[in-house]
Amino acid sequence: MREAIHNLEASKIREVANAGMGRADVLAFWFGEGDEVTPEPIRRAAIESLQQGETFYAHNLGLPELREAVARYMSGLHPAIDAGRIAITSGGVSALMLAIQALVDAGDEVVAVTPVWPNLTAQPAILGARVGSVPLVPKEGMWTLDLDALRAAVTSATKLLVLNAPNNPTGWTLTRAEQQAILDHCRQTGTWILADEVYERLYYEPTSNGCAPSFLDVAAPDDRLVVVHSFSKSFLMTGWRLGWLVLPPALVNGMGKLIEFNTSCTSVFTQRAGIAALAHSAEITPRVVAHLKTCRDTLVPLLASLPGVQVAPARGGMYAFFRLEGFDDSLALAKRLVAEAGLGLAPGNAFAPQAQGWLRWCFASQDPQRLVLGVERLRGWLAAQARP
Repeated sequence: MREAIHNLEASKIREVANAGMGRADVLAFWFGEGDEVTPEPIRRAAIESLQQGETFYAHNLGLPELREAVARYMSGLHPAIDAGRIAITSGGVSALMLAIQALVDAGDEVVAVTPVWPNLTAQPAILGARVGSVPLVPKEGMWTLDLDALRAAVTSATKLLVLNAPNNPTGWTLTRAEQQAILDHCRQTGTWILADEVYERLYYEPTSNGCAPSFLDVAAPDDRLVVVHSFSKSFLMTGWRLGWLVLPPALVNGMGKLIEFNTSCTSVFTQRAGIAALAHSAEITPRVVAHLKTCRDTLVPLLASLPGVQVAPARGGMYAFFRLEGFDDSLALAKRLVAEAGLGLAPGNAFAPQAQGWLRWCFASQDPQRLVLGVERLRGWLAAQARP
């Protein structure tokens, strides 16, 4: 086995989840998905496709109908995007890996803004890249980017800058001014930007276009920018494995070849479901976002009321990222909470070493009362720790 694979860390989130799997008494908030099923019109479209016998290979880059639908959808949120720049992928994680395969050679320097979903730093490492980081800085529970530190870290030797905003796990979101500054700097250094924007619609601040700021709002089509999207979060389709890339025109043909050698194509019935999701986006996604905002606004004040908790409401995403005073080992704490409180959370150090001592709570719960019950379990556990 290659050393790069041997050296990959096992998922700390999965380690915690495995400790609680099969226990009906555990309130599980460790994974980045909700407990609400995919809306019926989306499921129906896939069923009809299967009934019509659409079980064969498709175009590497996706059904033309879906590429056109994605382009219309994205053009409604951002400056016009041509369908020829869209590549359909078997999930957002596949889109990320394809982008890194397209851009990164062994030995290349890659810089990621962290904390971040661990796949984003593992993928370039798998390809033999040298992966560095620019840590976000917590200030009163809110995480912020030090632009000067990023400029210092990203040089002409940096092949790729990886960003996820709105961010998993912190909820940090780039401002338009920060995106412009980063783009300007990367144009000077010749660095590619890989922007994971899968949470862009899960944004709780008022905006004219109903989503978080995007690099697509400030970049030209031929900029060294690849943007990753997914149907998973905004359309409640985590298990479907359907995503897309927005690419510079010069990368599209090569991406088709890469898809051929990775997954060949995305299943047709899944793509039909994606077409239905986009056709119903005006009724599905705003409802999802409004419900998640209710969940966030239920959970965060309750957490903030607990003694020793440092937390702030996320501007985007579906997570509360918080710190418990006096508990510095996230993994050990998360395992104790499963065993002793029946509460399943993700350890912060799964996302970066500087997030040691933090915990991630996914607040995507169909019933917000589950969040209330979870906080009560945490409150009781903390009270038990304080007793002599």
